[in-house]
Amino acid sequence: MKIAFFDTKPYDRPSFEKYGEQHGVRFKFFETKLNEDTADLAQGYDGVCVFVNDTVNAAVIDRLYEMGVRIVALRCAGFNNVDMKHAFGKLHVLRVPAYSPYAVAEHAMALLLTSIRRIHKAYIRTKDFNFSLSGLTGFDLHGKTVGVIGTGRIGRAFIDICLGFGMKVLAYDKFPAQDLVNGGRVEYVPLEKLFSDSDIISLHCPLTEDTHHVISAESLQKCRRGVVIINTSRGALVDAEALLQGIKSRHVGAACLDVYEEESDFFFEDYSGHIMEDDTLARLISMPNVIVTSHQAFLTEEALLNIAETTVTNIREFTETSHCANELCWRCDKAEDCRDGKCF
Repeated sequence: MKIAFFDTKPYDRPSFEKYGEQHGVRFKFFETKLNEDTADLAQGYDGVCVFVNDTVNAAVIDRLYEMGVRIVALRCAGFNNVDMKHAFGKLHVLRVPAYSPYAVAEHAMALLLTSIRRIHKAYIRTKDFNFSLSGLTGFDLHGKTVGVIGTGRIGRAFIDICLGFGMKVLAYDKFPAQDLVNGGRVEYVPLEKLFSDSDIISLHCPLTEDTHHVISAESLQKCRRGVVIINTSRGALVDAEALLQGIKSRHVGAACLDVYEEESDFFFEDYSGHIMEDDTLARLISMPNVIVTSHQAFLTEEALLNIAETTVTNIREFTETSHCANELCWRCDKAEDCRDGKCF
């Protein structure tokens, strides 16, 4: 089995080479992203392995299909970069539904603590031997209310962390998990109540038509003044321009962002010697109460190994049985995991 591996980074190769060799999957690593201009690099390969900023639109899907490619192996959980409806009947889309929920949940908390305790500012000061505490006053998390949108594996891991800090948790999910409600410490509520009653809001849901810009100018107006917004899920969950205006008006107290709606043009690359052309991103980064990391929440040794192992297992399982438990299918349930593995 030969797989064209796109958007390769140095940290990808060791784990994929290890598991690929063990299971007879040969990877050809390309640094370029998959898009309409680079799809021809997959000529002669059985499948492609792609990440969050690769483009798998209708044109790319058609070209891959013409070349005999039949597998798109996502090395991530999200699949909003894939035209699932157009892929139906042509390509089998496999994903990694869970790698290390703790990696993302812990990063979300790390961003929150860094922001509210001004650790990033203190670090810069002490590097200059400035030990003044002026302007570094934060606030306790204990007793605060956190709103968690999305209670899948990552959302639940984040909730466990918040409960450990003694926080009250309000949760929203289209499909509530009743076992999560624990002695009243976690309460499922409508979005409107979550917005109005939360001191902190953390996003852990997939990007769908329903969740696109769930944080918008309208929803921010429903939030408490001084609310902290955390997004370690998908950039387009947040209307970045609305968030910027909320920060400028002092209605939003802080923002912790590991993802950004237009991140594919910038994230994972070094632009330190260039002028930032995205004015909204540049202004967000310039704000003293905004922390931006470049989609690194997943980046732990454990997660990288799990991603590689699951991706290779998906490819091998599908190759050997024409079925994969982690296949996505638009027909079965609007791009949820395939239920029978025999859709086409």
